[in-house]
Amino acid sequence: GVLPAGVALVAIPACVAGLGFTAGGIAAGSIAAKMMSAAAIANGGGVAAGSTVAVLQSIGAAGFSLGAKLGLGSLGAAVGALV
Repeated sequence: GVLPAGVALVAIPACVAGLGFTAGGIAAGSIAAKMMSAAAIANGGGVAAGSTVAVLQSIGAAGFSLGAKLGLGSLGAAVGALV
């Protein structure tokens, strides 16, 4: 259970960064930039708080919150126990 959670805690932020959601902001020309543009057009020029783009940028900028880390750890432990 610990291994899948550990992999998720590293792999998910790495994938998010690979899409262009980085600590320095959204990378120009990236998939993240295209997602942000589409979200802004759909919402009249802004990106809504709590939207997919906002959550992914939060992960890209700061990683997972403590609550998310605990949740992933608990989920990984439960899956490992079932296996």
